[in-house]
Amino acid sequence: MKRFNGYRTTLLAGVLAFGALAVSAETITMASTTSTEQSGLFSHMLPAFKKASGIDIKVVAVGTGQAIDMARRGDADVLFVHDTKAEEKFVADGFADKRLPVMYNDFVLIGPKSDPAKVKGNDIVAALKKIAAVNAPFVSRGDKSGTDAAERRLWAQSGLGEAGQQVANDKKGSGYRECGCGMGPALNMAASSEAYVMADRGTWLSFKNRAELAVLVEGDKRLFNQYGVMVVSPAKFPQRDSKGAQKFVDWVTSPAGQDNIASYKINGDQLFFPNADK
Repeated sequence: MKRFNGYRTTLLAGVLAFGALAVSAETITMASTTSTEQSGLFSHMLPAFKKASGIDIKVVAVGTGQAIDMARRGDADVLFVHDTKAEEKFVADGFADKRLPVMYNDFVLIGPKSDPAKVKGNDIVAALKKIAAVNAPFVSRGDKSGTDAAERRLWAQSGLGEAGQQVANDKKGSGYRECGCGMGPALNMAASSEAYVMADRGTWLSFKNRAELAVLVEGDKRLFNQYGVMVVSPAKFPQRDSKGAQKFVDWVTSPAGQDNIASYKINGDQLFFPNADK
């Protein structure tokens, strides 16, 4: 009986020790975009970071605007998004000491293979004008995301909208609709209604419910899509884990992190291209 009790005591001590280790594991919160999450990049990347650092990352994936707002409130340790202008303002306003480039891909205009608005090519502004002219169905995210901000800049360049405008504009055609949703749901809506939609290439490559959709406009330099990363200011929010956040920033911009990004592919297609050293 003594032997059994000793075994129980040893077992209990082991369980308690394991529990203490589990509780003490470091976890940081990252505010990021739906494109990095829905493309599958984080499922590929974060286990490698944990193996290298021992740190878990809780990702809150929302539109870039919402992610930046979250970081401004001090509700995140690190910010990983894709709206360079908004990111630079975030730094200028003192919410991060600096912004570092991490990777890029591009936006593409998706639409029905039949292409009723005849937009196929490499001129995104001309394509938007054609969509508006024939009142073709167009799904806009309308969610203050990085994709939404880029799309609105392009509508503005076409003379059919205002950059930053968050309401539908009649000039965009009667088929224009805002869903107030993430990239995946917007693509699903476009697939079910045979509509045009602008998407980041990473989410498109990982999207399975394509129906009759295809990439129709690509290769325009205005469709370049840069991602940046920032540690949320420890001076403004001393309660945040800035040291853990800095470890992630250091890793994702290091050769190991950059190689991890480059190695993420779907059916042989690379989704993101590292450029931290540029």
